[in-house]
Amino acid sequence: MNGKAKWGIWSVLAFLVIAFFALLCIFPFIYMILMSFTQSSTLTIRLSDMSFSNISNYYYVLISSNFTRALVNSIIIAGFSCFFNCLISAMAAYGFGKKDFPGKRFIFSLYMLTLMVPGQVTLIPVFVIMRKLNLLNTYFSLIVLIINAFGVFLIKQFMDGVPDELLEAAQIDGCPDYRIFLNIVIPLLKPVLVSLTIFTFVNTWNNFLWPLVAVTKSEMYTLTVALSLLKTQYSVNYGFIMAGSAITFIFPFVLYVVLQKQFVEGIALSGVKG
Repeated sequence: MNGKAKWGIWSVLAFLVIAFFALLCIFPFIYMILMSFTQSSTLTIRLSDMSFSNISNYYYVLISSNFTRALVNSIIIAGFSCFFNCLISAMAAYGFGKKDFPGKRFIFSLYMLTLMVPGQVTLIPVFVIMRKLNLLNTYFSLIVLIINAFGVFLIKQFMDGVPDELLEAAQIDGCPDYRIFLNIVIPLLKPVLVSLTIFTFVNTWNNFLWPLVAVTKSEMYTLTVALSLLKTQYSVNYGFIMAGSAITFIFPFVLYVVLQKQFVEGIALSGVKG
């Protein structure tokens, strides 16, 4: 009985510690939501200034500013970035993982080395290239840079667990490579593709530096750039800023909640080699 009681006390203490840290993690989001219902020029929340029936902040952010256009831009850019990053990364991972060609290991190692180069280092050269090609202020310039070696590495780790015998059997039956890739490989990659989709979406959605540099037209602003301009557009009203932050936060949050199970499964299986 004493052992059970002692174990019960430790369980309660562990629960309280975990609950405390969980509350500590979600407190900024709660603070952001509460602050978005105020008309405050400071970051201090006063109960007298807060009213949940007052949604004027959200109205002005979505209707009276350029925020709605920025929201549409971010959705378009994030959607196409997820599609092309998953497709191109899957094709490259299929080639590196299941095909033999001269210098495969060296090329893959060289490609992985690009992950060690910070984006700030290549910012100016990429900007010059995009300007020479007249691709600034276009969706293409905001999408193409999202495709990188991380997706190839993630999918290849998963691809190593796909049995070679399965693909060889399809080749013996006369199935061409593109049919093997589309009908056999892609369905098997579903968990890791979901994980890569979430990574890509969050990275694209929160990207600030490159859109700030590559976009000069207000109609091409993304959410992060539009959010940074709310302070100058509406002086120092933190209610507007927090309302814009809440709108920016909700989309990746909903995506993760919906795809959480597949995301965890894809991450877990990406490190398993068969």
